[in-house]
Amino acid sequence: MTEDFDASGAERGPGRFDLGGGRSVSRLGFGAMRLPASRRGVPPNDRETGLKVLRRAVELGVDHIDTAAFYYHQDGPAANEMIRAALAPYPDDLVIATKVGPYRGPDDPFPSGQLDASGLRAEVERNLTELGLDRLDLVYLRPGGLETPQDEPIGERFAVLAGLREEGLIRRLGLSHVSAAQLEEARRIAPVTAIQNRFDITLPQDAELLAICERDRIAYAPYFPLGGFGIPDDARVNAVAARHGATVPQVLLAGLLALSPVMLAIPGTGSPDHLAENMAAGRLALTEADLAELRQ
Repeated sequence: MTEDFDASGAERGPGRFDLGGGRSVSRLGFGAMRLPASRRGVPPNDRETGLKVLRRAVELGVDHIDTAAFYYHQDGPAANEMIRAALAPYPDDLVIATKVGPYRGPDDPFPSGQLDASGLRAEVERNLTELGLDRLDLVYLRPGGLETPQDEPIGERFAVLAGLREEGLIRRLGLSHVSAAQLEEARRIAPVTAIQNRFDITLPQDAELLAICERDRIAYAPYFPLGGFGIPDDARVNAVAARHGATVPQVLLAGLLALSPVMLAIPGTGSPDHLAENMAAGRLALTEADLAELRQ
């Protein structure tokens, strides 16, 4: 890995996005899903290493961390507990986002079902307790699994979160793994600050919803920004990385940031080395020729 990117990228950095209410975040944040374990079906990561990763992420400028109460290893640490242990009392400028909807039982290796509207308050309160917060900065409703988003009604569930926002337990609301129709349904109930759907520059499958977010200044924070199930072996990305002396993950992240001003990248890792690599992507300035090649 090299971090000697050109000066224009060093001066620009990843940029910031205004979430509203006087709060903006760096467009390069941190996802906590991989803190407990690097992937499904493997032993847990070392907790102390994870705490160091979190502290170093904040030192490197991360002020947006994405997590969930169902991010935990059955035989090891939980992401929320690690975030609290590493960072509380929290910096004033730190935004912690979480998501609710998926159900994970105590013996489930990963979420296997969905909470109905009656279960969402308890899940929000669980996140508050685990993180040691009185109010959550951003809560996403995630109504589906990894399959293509469906147009099932989400109004009843989203209305529960809107009510918790009115009570002061949540500052901002988001949606994860949803369609344009579901976004429209939710916005009739309460403002939507952010979307979290699957997207990476080799799999730009959500262009319609991204365009809506750009039009209405809604943050778009894709999950699996680095491919999710392994780093993509893409000839276009490989060529751009070689030209810049960068790594493929760095090009994937820099490509996302260059694609849209509303894009927030939230790569996650339990490795200090991978953290440094990911954060260096914020200084990688891709050229118009690079971006044209990536779009082919």
